[in-house]
Amino acid sequence: MEIKQKIKSFILKVLTRKKDINFDIKSSKKVLIFRYDRIGDMILTTPIFRELKKTYPDIEITVLASKTNEEVIRYNPYVSEIYTNYKNNILIDLFTLIKLRRKNFDVCIELDHSVVTHAIIRHKIIKPKKIISVFKYGRYGVQGSEIELYDFYSNKNNENHFSRIWLDTLIFFGIDSKSTKYDIFLSGVEQQKAKLFISGINEKFKIGINVEAFSSEKRLDTAKINKICKDLYEFKKNIKIILISSPKFRKNLYEIINEIDLKYVCLSYKTESIIDVAALIKELDIVITPDTSIVHVASAFNIPVVSIHENNKESYRLWAPKSSLNRTVFAKSRVGLYNYNINEIVSSVIDIIDALEVK
Repeated sequence: MEIKQKIKSFILKVLTRKKDINFDIKSSKKVLIFRYDRIGDMILTTPIFRELKKTYPDIEITVLASKTNEEVIRYNPYVSEIYTNYKNNILIDLFTLIKLRRKNFDVCIELDHSVVTHAIIRHKIIKPKKIISVFKYGRYGVQGSEIELYDFYSNKNNENHFSRIWLDTLIFFGIDSKSTKYDIFLSGVEQQKAKLFISGINEKFKIGINVEAFSSEKRLDTAKINKICKDLYEFKKNIKIILISSPKFRKNLYEIINEIDLKYVCLSYKTESIIDVAALIKELDIVITPDTSIVHVASAFNIPVVSIHENNKESYRLWAPKSSLNRTVFAKSRVGLYNYNINEIVSSVIDIIDALEVK
């Protein structure tokens, strides 16, 4: 086993060697950012685009995104170009990577804390002059700091939210921004659709419940949704509860609606993308959701949110909601959402409604 580890360590060091280029990143004209993962990761990365463009208005920002998260930045004015990446299929990506290589990027910002093969291969093909990363944990006995491919690492910080950790990569550009506000930009089409839907609801408070999550272990089951809805209505009659999901799970929503059969609960209109969902959330008064990207969508618009989180305080620190009015209910389970207190969810929503009524 030790011999295998040494071989892997040697290969990693050889694969990541590169010649140093004397280049001041503050004179960069073209920057590429790797963010080909999930929706929430992209939302938390949006402060980088804004703060970089604000300081260097002429810089061109290109993002290598995933099919899953590229919609988040479709209308982002700070991003010049978006390319779709298929992390686990280098052959599909090869044409795109060669195209990116021809653009001669000055800097690439990579935000993965792990040493990952797919990112290394893409760096080697694209060949930016300098590569910035967050603090990296080692692999195969090789410390992140020993990998020559990366020119700069931001400092490890065990207290910060991910939005701050990732934004701190801009210190090498001389940027020390205090704002980690998220940006989600919408077109008139999405906004009009959402406003039209909300205009048909007469109740004072529109409460969205997101019933799904990236992991099946975090999805809300029908019995819990039913109880949350009934208990909320018992306390507050002037509410309309709107069930939200992606198109993939819309059939499940119909089944839930039919099963609980409550006049104050309805389906959202069919949302085709995360931008559609975001437009709807922007029009709501409160959102209830498992710990998933919807927490960050609500935070982008400062919509009050009640999130349900695993019993993992480290994960919560990194992904906590940032809406000015927010509450989090922790499940007893460390993995997945099991045995959480519905009464606590209801009381948190009631507290937020009371706060909104005072305003």
